[in-house]
Amino acid sequence: MKQVLIVDDSQTVRHEIAEALHAAGFGTLQAGDGEAGLALAREHAICLIILDVNMPRMNGLQMLEQLRLDWATASVPVVILTTEAEEPMIERARKAGAKGWLIKPVTTANIVSTVVAVTERAKS
Repeated sequence: MKQVLIVDDSQTVRHEIAEALHAAGFGTLQAGDGEAGLALAREHAICLIILDVNMPRMNGLQMLEQLRLDWATASVPVVILTTEAEEPMIERARKAGAKGWLIKPVTTANIVSTVVAVTERAKS
């Protein structure tokens, strides 16, 4: 089963996304901040990471930049899920290798379709 790592400081958001992904046939792992997310990404075979930007300890962009420095996680696709829609932040995430950007609030159906599309693109 493909594993998706959900990194968001909101337990409610993580739970809602996890339920939708489970219904679509994905397994999930969850972390409440970038440090915990980075550790999970290094320990498990992850097919995609859904990553919030504004979190304690290590924000999502810092985590993304760290992922790209580690050969074991450098190629894992990342979709940013955030309330931030400012172009400089989006550009920084793109330069760091983000494969998608979803602005909250977003439906779980949209999240699932994005996960499916990005994982399919990553296979080809």
